[in-house]
Amino acid sequence: MTSTSRDLDTERPGRPVVDPATWQKARDELLVREKAHTRAGDALAADRRRLPMVEFDATTEVVGPDGPLPFLDLFEGRDELLVYKHMWYDDTPPQGQCEGCTTVAWHLRDAVYLNARGVSFAIVTTGPWDEVAAFVDFMGYTQPWYSVRGVDEPVGGAMGYLTSYLRDGDRAFLTYSTTGRGNEPANPSLALLDMTPHGRGEAWEEHPEGGTAPAGEPCWYWRTDADGRATWGPTSRPAAQWTRPGATPETTLGRRGPCH
Repeated sequence: MTSTSRDLDTERPGRPVVDPATWQKARDELLVREKAHTRAGDALAADRRRLPMVEFDATTEVVGPDGPLPFLDLFEGRDELLVYKHMWYDDTPPQGQCEGCTTVAWHLRDAVYLNARGVSFAIVTTGPWDEVAAFVDFMGYTQPWYSVRGVDEPVGGAMGYLTSYLRDGDRAFLTYSTTGRGNEPANPSLALLDMTPHGRGEAWEEHPEGGTAPAGEPCWYWRTDADGRATWGPTSRPAAQWTRPGATPETTLGRRGPCH
């Protein structure tokens, strides 16, 4: 049965129930702002492509599964390279590694569409290679990983962000880097959650006044216990790790500190 205007709960706190025509009008008004946001993003992307570049030594060595190799090899013969710089904690079990970086790496397990556009992808981290290799094996990652321990910027240096490079023959150039929420394009789950009624469930989000969205905390979906409960307690680990063989309830995180 179709609802009439008298059936509609227009006084419902936070999210009133309306008829389809009223909903469509509100949706169309929001669409105007969404399209403006998209165009602004396109303009920013164009400005990124206009940024100047920094040349660096392409022979700088990193370490992979077959030992040391020049950074230039990470391009795999392509002219563009996108790298995620994964934070690392030495002498720490998988559940103690950075949950934010784990989230990014989990979402970027396949670079086939980047490759189709002539872009290679790799993950680098400052961990010693033997520890990194064990972590990669536990997580089941298939991306190329490399250790940049002791290597300066722009190949190594600070971790926790995306960076892009351009190759011209045997020369390499840094073209762009980001950090913080600038990493979000690598995690499409966040954009999808932004489309849902309750959003991401993070404490900083705005919600309709009087709404019933569950209370959240920053990064709540990054770490859970074995039963899927969001927690930063001693029995938690990055959410994706619970799908791995041998992932059992933990008694220690192996380090201190919340998400980064």
